[in-house]
Amino acid sequence: MVADVVTEFIEGLVETYPGLQFLDGFPQVKVVLRADVSSATYNKVAVISGGGSGHEPAHAGFVGEGMLTAAICGDVFASPPVDSILAGIRAVTGPMGCLLIVTNYTGDRLNFGLAAEQAKSEGYKVEIVIVGDDCALPPPRGIAGRRGLAGTILVNKIAGAAAAAGLSLADVAAEAKRASEMVGTMGVALSVCTLPGQVTSDRLGPGKMELGLGIHGEPGAAVADLQPVDVVVSHVLKQILSTETNYVPITRGNRVVLMINGLGATPVMELMIAAGKAVPNLQLEHGLAVERVYTGSFMTSLDMAGFSISIMKADEVILKHLDATTKAPHWPVGVDGNRPPAKIPVPMPPSHSMKSDESLGRPLQLSQQGHVLEVTIEAAAEAVVNLRDRLNEWDSKVGDGDCGSTMYRGATAILEDKKKYYPLNDAAETVNEIGASIRRVMGGTSGILYHIFCKAAYAKLKASSKSGITSKQWAEALEASIAAVSKYGGATAGYRTMLDALIPAAAVLQERLSAGIDPSTAFILSSEAAIAGAESTKHMQAQAGRSTYISPEILASVPDPGAMAAAAWYRAAALAVKDMYQAS
Repeated sequence: MVADVVTEFIEGLVETYPGLQFLDGFPQVKVVLRADVSSATYNKVAVISGGGSGHEPAHAGFVGEGMLTAAICGDVFASPPVDSILAGIRAVTGPMGCLLIVTNYTGDRLNFGLAAEQAKSEGYKVEIVIVGDDCALPPPRGIAGRRGLAGTILVNKIAGAAAAAGLSLADVAAEAKRASEMVGTMGVALSVCTLPGQVTSDRLGPGKMELGLGIHGEPGAAVADLQPVDVVVSHVLKQILSTETNYVPITRGNRVVLMINGLGATPVMELMIAAGKAVPNLQLEHGLAVERVYTGSFMTSLDMAGFSISIMKADEVILKHLDATTKAPHWPVGVDGNRPPAKIPVPMPPSHSMKSDESLGRPLQLSQQGHVLEVTIEAAAEAVVNLRDRLNEWDSKVGDGDCGSTMYRGATAILEDKKKYYPLNDAAETVNEIGASIRRVMGGTSGILYHIFCKAAYAKLKASSKSGITSKQWAEALEASIAAVSKYGGATAGYRTMLDALIPAAAVLQERLSAGIDPSTAFILSSEAAIAGAESTKHMQAQAGRSTYISPEILASVPDPGAMAAAAWYRAAALAVKDMYQAS
């Protein structure tokens, strides 16, 4: 039920993380606390935060040794009641006292403030730090002040580390207050969040984004047309670091910490892209040294699409507290230690291949075998090029629609590389280079399978004489390639893959060669078997690849595109060999 979402969230959270526990007071009292802390025995300052729910993992996900001692959860976007806050204070506060870290919203200030006064009257030592890190709106004229946003999480971490180090309540509060004055945040949203049980607002409309909105979905500073991410990031950074509002005491030459925070529905990939744009902008445009980067979802707004950026002025004390160990489940433990000014890619490791570069490249003069090989490669590749649209058409019905385009990339790369790089007089090395061309440009499963195909053929052929490879050795190389593709790809005959063209072709080729038939004729007959095998895939139930998800009725109308592609290049190669030997 909608009314139970917060209590059910807490139940799942404590089941997931053994170090967390909740107070027995559901559903009115919603407090998450460290399972190893009791007010009777705890000898450090307790650090407590909280607020309305819907911002997960904040704040309950940051409860743990080295960060928050407890988190008080209100209903969705509603401040927790005084009784819940008091219960949390009483549960974890020992003789060292407790610090309440409160986001700057009227309801939170009033409820946490009243709870603090009540706790003090009961003899507890309590301090409060209010965090208002919003930099989106102009300086307020009224009493509301700046909203508390994702920068609060950095303050939580710094206060938690100070408390874990054994500092006094006054010192922990001083560290937290100082940190809160060093951080600024601004958010950008591409959608409005959906409150549980309600219809999503269409306030924004298509093609629009909102700058500087709050984490409860309240309207921001401005609505604008969607812009490229680097433009958005640049605007947000300028707003946070503006000397006109002077919200953060950050100037050129300062050291800073950067947090890219997802608002709930933003993929990690997009958050990382924003981080990748923000760091060089801070360095080059604002002259700042970026010491730490935290990217992920820290303080969300239910299912809102967008992100916020927080920048905190850093010094050795702040960095030490941020790097201090914590068991809070949602703090990114992998980010610590000084960030290098520039990350240079690690060099690609060299190949262990024994061949020398001098052996590669097109020979000045082609042998007869080299000439045959060139014509055969050309014919096979051009057959695939010409089949691109039909392969895509078939694949659009039984796959993801790109088989022809993928094969086309490989074929055109082969045609281009053949002019310069293929040592055509050396058949084995030429096959290896074909595999290299495929690996470079062909993605997906077909690319890797064809690369495996070429590698297996190369391994079989390289033991042969460079002066000439017999038809039987070619047939053995084909069988070795089929075996390798079957081994690593998992398919075999009847699985509706390219092997349904190549397996019958290899069988006929071996059979005809063993019977003493002319090699070019044997090649032609085996190519007919390849065509027949590819056509027969219409009647097969797919057991490999994306076609396994397609209904048998649809499959029955379309052959397997991969099998048809294999049959096409194999048939073209056979015809090219036949034409050459007839001409001679």
